[in-house]
Amino acid sequence: MLSDASLPVLIAIFAAAGAVICLSGIRMTGIADRIADRTGLGEAIVGGVILGAATSLSGTVVSVTAALDGRASLAFSNSIGGIAAQTAFLALADLLFRKANLEHAAAEVTNIFQGVLLMVLLMLPMAALTTPEWTLFAIHPASALILIAYVGGLFVSRITREQPMWHPVRTRDTRTDAPEDEDDESARQSNLSLFGGFALLMAVMGIAGWFIARSGSGIADRVGLSDSLVGALMTAVVTSLPELVTTLAAVRRGALQLAVGGIIGGNTFDTLFLTAADTAYRDGSLYHAAGMQDYFWLTTAALMTAVLLGGLIVRERRGPAGIGVESVLMLAIYAGAIAIQTSTG
Repeated sequence: MLSDASLPVLIAIFAAAGAVICLSGIRMTGIADRIADRTGLGEAIVGGVILGAATSLSGTVVSVTAALDGRASLAFSNSIGGIAAQTAFLALADLLFRKANLEHAAAEVTNIFQGVLLMVLLMLPMAALTTPEWTLFAIHPASALILIAYVGGLFVSRITREQPMWHPVRTRDTRTDAPEDEDDESARQSNLSLFGGFALLMAVMGIAGWFIARSGSGIADRVGLSDSLVGALMTAVVTSLPELVTTLAAVRRGALQLAVGGIIGGNTFDTLFLTAADTAYRDGSLYHAAGMQDYFWLTTAALMTAVLLGGLIVRERRGPAGIGVESVLMLAIYAGAIAIQTSTG
């Protein structure tokens, strides 16, 4: 049993599970890009929905497992902390893409709408906190609203892509989402095999997420760290590594809409962790059981998302160090949040 394992063993399991998640994420990026080309859905949709959901599976398992154990703070902060971390990863990807500001080159109206949807989803837990602790079968109504808003947002995203009401101005630095020619080996791979391999990687990441949750809880108990700190800065960051890996890999492949869409879409999917965790948490409303440190990360994630949205709209070509001002601000906000959390937690 992991609960009886020593601290070094728990750390080793935690690291090994994180490595499995990273390697699976690398493989997923190439498959997702081919799925986007073959289905015609486009990089922003596939990145935001399919890749975003798949790379978030391990984090979902962490939040649900923590909630089943009655650890509301760990379940909540793992979800919200992952959103903040993944948004910071997009700024790191901007550093890698040297031709122009990533938010300028990856102009895509679907990603902007996904960012707006994310802001709505982040405000629902705050709305739950500021209302009475109403529950039905120990589930707060906000959990259902998050799910409904997410599903509705997917339909609107599809419409936005197929029938956009405005288009971004094209410049020499704008990268267009165009299907790539497949090599002979890739072309011979059937759609069933393509989706089957993707599903297998998802299962592997889910299992790794369970080990992350168990070993992370054990580490928190052994070292005496708060669940909020462990959730936001340990389990959330490790289970978010697929987003970092897939984003950097997508940028290197030139799939810029896939990179941005994967982060924003993964973030919107991460809010569903709260719905799943609230359902698994049997002691009442998860939103009222979480502490102010957990909501601190929700505020951080919302602030970083707002800055990112501003960058996607303004589309600055170049800023400090060859990246956008929004990337600098996102990194500064995240670093400041870490400093505050570690000094108080």
